[in-house]
Amino acid sequence: MYIDPKGAAGRGTVFLVGAGPGAADLLTLRASRLLGEADVIVHDRLVSAEVLAMGRPQAERIYVGKARSNHCMSQEAINALLIRLARSGKRVVRLKGGDPLIFGRGGEEAEALQGAGVDCEIVPGITAALACAANAGIPLTHRDASRSVTLATGHTKDGTLDLDFPVLARPGATLAIYMGIRTLWLLLDGLTRHGFDPATPAALVERGGTPHCRTLTGTLPELVSQAPAWSMGGPTLVLIGEVVARGAKGARYRGAGGGATATSGAFYSASSTSPEMPLRRTASVTALS
Repeated sequence: MYIDPKGAAGRGTVFLVGAGPGAADLLTLRASRLLGEADVIVHDRLVSAEVLAMGRPQAERIYVGKARSNHCMSQEAINALLIRLARSGKRVVRLKGGDPLIFGRGGEEAEALQGAGVDCEIVPGITAALACAANAGIPLTHRDASRSVTLATGHTKDGTLDLDFPVLARPGATLAIYMGIRTLWLLLDGLTRHGFDPATPAALVERGGTPHCRTLTGTLPELVSQAPAWSMGGPTLVLIGEVVARGAKGARYRGAGGGATATSGAFYSASSTSPEMPLRRTASVTALS
């Protein structure tokens, strides 16, 4: 839903805004404008300081980030906070890493706001799969290698990966696993039990969409063994599929400051955007060409 700023005058509004992967120059123009107009910015852990600095200096900043097994505020409390701020007449930017609707609980927050009669607009952002693939020079789709992309979360449920492995193991597609570096061995086990070829190219991309991007490529079994020593603890995306072998060598990221960082021979496992648990654990996008 798009909110006309003039029509929203006099009452509070919440904007669910995607902060993208971290680099401020990857925000949308609308996101940048809203940050400069906000009374309050409610932000997650993966929103960079560079992006937060784009907010209006007078705006109140409230941190509600979640890390693995360490939530400073429950989702229900965040929903109540947004409703309370909007009802007090505030113009609120709910800032989420990546895209609000991809493993970011933006849908839950939008439902809560709508149920409370609060005006809400969703502003999309660049999600980790797009940023990481671009940094690594890996095409998510390719006419000769992959005509579909599946987004899934590597978060566990009761110690297990609750994924549709028979579907994910099918050849000819690209898998993008968010927040999957700590459960790589569970991912490998689930896929191989359903016919996945362990020789399929794979990659980890850490901090994709920022000048600090690192990549590690190999087969999934190789990544399972190398990831613990390689990882520096940043959000990491797992990419799996024949498209990884077609990645452009020496792909580079160039930020607003002009610096460039090569992503030679290694990969990123990106918590997209956000470490929050989704209601739905996979999403498929099919590209026809």
